[in-house]
Amino acid sequence: MPRVVSFIVLLGILLLIGSLFFQVMVQFVLPLFLASVLVVIFKPLHQWIGEKLPGRPRLMAMATTVVIVAIVVLPATVLGWRAYLETRDTVMRFLEDDAKKDALVKAVSDRETRVLEWYKTTFGSEPDIKGLVEQAAKQTSGWVVSGVKTVFGTLVGLAIMTFALYYFLADGPAMIDALMRLSPLDDDYERELLDKFSNVSRSVVVASLLSAVVQGILAGGGYFFALSGDAPIALLTMLTIVLALVPFVGAAAIWVPVVAWLYLVDGRTAAAVVLGVYCIGVVSMVDNFIKPYVLHGQANLHPLLALISVLGGVQVLGPVGILVGPMLVAFLQAILNMVHKELQLLGVPERARGSKRQQVSPSVRVEAEAAVGGEGFDWSLGGNDDGEQGDDGNGPQEQSKAPSSKPSASPSAQSSGGPDAGKPTGSEKRRRRRKR
Repeated sequence: MPRVVSFIVLLGILLLIGSLFFQVMVQFVLPLFLASVLVVIFKPLHQWIGEKLPGRPRLMAMATTVVIVAIVVLPATVLGWRAYLETRDTVMRFLEDDAKKDALVKAVSDRETRVLEWYKTTFGSEPDIKGLVEQAAKQTSGWVVSGVKTVFGTLVGLAIMTFALYYFLADGPAMIDALMRLSPLDDDYERELLDKFSNVSRSVVVASLLSAVVQGILAGGGYFFALSGDAPIALLTMLTIVLALVPFVGAAAIWVPVVAWLYLVDGRTAAAVVLGVYCIGVVSMVDNFIKPYVLHGQANLHPLLALISVLGGVQVLGPVGILVGPMLVAFLQAILNMVHKELQLLGVPERARGSKRQQVSPSVRVEAEAAVGGEGFDWSLGGNDDGEQGDDGNGPQEQSKAPSSKPSASPSAQSSGGPDAGKPTGSEKRRRRRKR
């Protein structure tokens, strides 16, 4: 009885501390999750650096972290600087051209007059321009404050993600071993969930990159035919590829301003309409076909489930939902398979469960064997069918020697067909008892 009370008190303390720990760590879940995804994605790079720096795990993790940060940050920095320079030059050329400025002011005034007339005809009154301006100013100030908070939170999250990336690379295997020891889940199931995490992470990243590149190429073709020859088409294409990786923003963050420029500044209404329809119907829609196809091929998700999981994950969880959505579906599928396997094992004797539980996927088997450093991993939980030990501790080697010590029947007994001819000998009975 005291042991039960002690366990209940210990469980209550665990739940209390666990809830407080969750409240402390919940704001850092996203950076930690992204760091774990980066570890999975850049695992081949980490292994290659490990071959160059053998026996130095800390230095190896530091070098891999620096390379990953350089791969992610440097292209974005260079592309952002190029975009700034191109935009500055384009705006300066436009401001120096008085004819284009006058044309833009006239076009905006004409459209403003049409909008005011439509509003007066529709609602029967003049619009409150002063009130609209004050409301827009308040909304803009709120956006500025929210933007500053978002930028600060993003910088803190990037710093946490970088530190977590280093420690995951340096101490990741030890962390996984510790979690597997503490977890009550079967080791085979834990390895299967880790395998699902790796497969889905790689699949989502590949799908996102492929979709962004295809959207950028298609949008670049539209820019080439719609814009003039001196337009920065290559830069617009690269910006479309980069922003297509961002959910909610996507390629529309580039092609919408391009369409507005064609309509307002260049005055090419037909080109603006054709480019807008092309980008809406082709560029933005190709994402809904590429991602489900790639997830179906690499993560074994049905295309419909893959599409719904991506869209639903983005809607519920934000940009990170593009990773979490398909991962939740894959985990649910894996857990349902585990529950089904456990239900099957309920009616199987304990000694026969080993051969059933070792029926795991080949990918999980390869991952586990690689984790222990070879092919000597013991997959049996209760002994295998060929080498199961008997009650007296003798293995298959002693059983293989038993036939040689078996007393052979005399020729007369074999040919006479007497009453003892079909009865098993004592050694045969012992072998049968061992097998049972």
